[in-house]
Amino acid sequence: MNAQLKIAGQNPELLGLGSVLVGSLPAALMTDDAPDHYTVEAVFTRKADRDEVDAIQSSEMRDHLSANGYPTVELHVADRRLEIANTSLEELRDGLASVLAQRLAEITTALHTARAQAADRFQIASDREQERAALVAALADAVVFTPPSGSDRSSDDDSRIEDWVEEGGAVRS
Repeated sequence: MNAQLKIAGQNPELLGLGSVLVGSLPAALMTDDAPDHYTVEAVFTRKADRDEVDAIQSSEMRDHLSANGYPTVELHVADRRLEIANTSLEELRDGLASVLAQRLAEITTALHTARAQAADRFQIASDREQERAALVAALADAVVFTPPSGSDRSSDDDSRIEDWVEEGGAVRS
């Protein structure tokens, strides 16, 4: 049996970010009324799978951002977009974009490794089960329900009948 573990949504391409959705930016940018921090939406290079979304929105990701100098940044995945809240285009340009890109690549790589290991474990378990089943079948085939050669079955049956009769099991005529 050559079983392969298929993971729904699994894509070997690293998850990344392609571009900023300019239309989602505040209209007041680069004016006197521009906010210091706002939400920037960036487009993923492909659709993130469920495990990737969970990792992106996890406390580990928040800890990673804090450790890299971005403690107020919050991430949310919305379909093929990453909503990066409490940031600015300048902050993204000056380093946050690189931190995000690196972390997304690490997440994808870690998930691919974990999935490959799970597939290997599944294959090993499947191979072991197949070997076990073959050994059981071979042992079952080795069972033979025939009397050993040289046995005089009729005299053995006669003696058992005689014992039974002597014990009062039946009256012989």
